[in-house]
Amino acid sequence: MGETVVANAMDASSMFWNPALLAQIPKKTVIGVSNTQYHADVRLNYLALSQQVGSFKFGANVLTMDSGEMDVTTEFQPFGTGESFKVFDFSFGLTVAQALTDLFSYGVTGRFVQENIASVSNSTIVFDAGIFYRIGNTGAQMAVAIRSFGFDSSSDGTIERTVVGDPGVVVENSFEQITAPTTFMLGLTYQLFRGSERNSLLLSGQLNNPNDNSESFNFGVEYVWNDMLALRGGYRVGVEEISAPSFGVGLTVPGLGPDIRFDYGFSQLERLGSVHRIGLDIQM
Repeated sequence: MGETVVANAMDASSMFWNPALLAQIPKKTVIGVSNTQYHADVRLNYLALSQQVGSFKFGANVLTMDSGEMDVTTEFQPFGTGESFKVFDFSFGLTVAQALTDLFSYGVTGRFVQENIASVSNSTIVFDAGIFYRIGNTGAQMAVAIRSFGFDSSSDGTIERTVVGDPGVVVENSFEQITAPTTFMLGLTYQLFRGSERNSLLLSGQLNNPNDNSESFNFGVEYVWNDMLALRGGYRVGVEEISAPSFGVGLTVPGLGPDIRFDYGFSQLERLGSVHRIGLDIQM
């Protein structure tokens, strides 16, 4: 749906996008896993679990990004030095959310994040916070979230770099501080209709304002047939590499007791190729 998620991702991914949505899920237990295949064999994996205790929803999630092994190249050895390195990022988050009424909820996630590139690593603590509001029985709902608000951090480790002239090899062990990439998101969804045969059509829009890039706008649509089959599409405006809509499908398996949904999403980047997303969401 073009990543229009801040007001309608009411599944396990809510702990990543907007923790306030977790409190809107009617089921007490939520489990979610997903895998995203990016270009150059880069893989993003997500695992989340939440449980209701009283009026609160508590959750935990793990996110990893793995580039796989890459060849080390230099100006003098552009085809490789025989060495390799990898990029591996890790995030662990804890979420608490509560619905104060059937129309309003809030949520907060605290995350430990670490980035590892070759022998250099950077880690810090960031927070996500969000609110959700359903505008009565109008079919409209809105949400606001702030993601990755946290502390500046500095990298640790050493790395050797080949240079022209003396000394030939420079050892880098001093790095600048990095500011967390905080993003403000405002989203609005509207359920255009819900037919007697459980057909529904949802329209969504989202504004993203990151502190390290320009603003972007996301638009999405979701058609659901008989509460089983969901067809989705979306587009992101103002994002480099995005020149075509994204598409997706969701399938809910009936008659098993728990609500089990399989999801698939596809995006085409201008120069970096295709992005495939698959996910499984279980609510019981």
